[in-house]
Amino acid sequence: MMKRIAVFTSGGDAPGMNACIRAVVRTAVYHGIEVYGIMRGYSGMVKGEFVKLDSASVSNTIQKGGTILKSARSQSFQTREGRQLAFDQLVNHGIDGLVAIGGNGTFTGATLFEQEFGIPIVGAPGTIDNDLYGTDYTIGYDTAVNTALEAIDKIRDTADSHDRCFFVEVMGRDSGYIAIPCAIGGGAEIVLIPETQLSTEAVIETLKNGHNRSKTSFLVVIAEGDEEGYAHEVARQVKAAIPQLDTRVTVIGHIQRGGAPSAADRMLASQIGIAAVEGLMNGMHNVMAGIVDRKLVYTPFADTIHKRKLINQSFMRMVEILNA
Repeated sequence: MMKRIAVFTSGGDAPGMNACIRAVVRTAVYHGIEVYGIMRGYSGMVKGEFVKLDSASVSNTIQKGGTILKSARSQSFQTREGRQLAFDQLVNHGIDGLVAIGGNGTFTGATLFEQEFGIPIVGAPGTIDNDLYGTDYTIGYDTAVNTALEAIDKIRDTADSHDRCFFVEVMGRDSGYIAIPCAIGGGAEIVLIPETQLSTEAVIETLKNGHNRSKTSFLVVIAEGDEEGYAHEVARQVKAAIPQLDTRVTVIGHIQRGGAPSAADRMLASQIGIAAVEGLMNGMHNVMAGIVDRKLVYTPFADTIHKRKLINQSFMRMVEILNA
């Protein structure tokens, strides 16, 4: 029976994390469970940075970006001795279960921690990359896409004004989930993502064909993890092949992580925060709460970590058709 739980955020921040923390805290309070926040993720767990939370603690946070519990890397937690210290801190604070808000790395650490010490953990998918198997969307993804798309709209204006070809790099690490909707919604001619094998030579051919059709401005969206390299390298190769093309590179960067979460992210974070706490209450452990086909599901951490979340290939066809 859960009497006291703790919640923490780990890995890169994502808009909606605070909404999820809020949902965890208020769900715990609703069910008569004490709840603590662990500052700075696994690092704070090792050091004993625990803060008691109540409904008032999370008032006026649902609309805030970032994470009120903060996030930090922990070299100590990667060692057996560090994890022992973290477990001792949980025991000292009487913690019966954990809600871990984060992504792949967070759940990898949670899996090992539970295997070694048996502390029940339920995860909430908090990452802008949307690359976790077991949920259609991750907390922060919708906001990040809209932030990137707003920037791309502005870039297209200047590309058109100066007859330029812009190479825009968006976040996503090993996933093209941010790049795809940005390319379609932003009217890009080409999108490069890690899940496809589109070569720089193919990019050059497409741009040449467009130039021959008297197109004067172009937009190429590139996921930061694409196998062809980052935007600067792709732009360099294109410029060498098509010298007459006036090229520019924009890396949108970390603004994609910040800002107030969208309505969709607030709803998702709230739903998953409730599900995480009630999952712990119902004996769930070593799983991630997610939404698939509008239904709540709990997916084992092993699947979220090791199974690949595939890109819908019809989206690539959309880019090709809409660029015709």
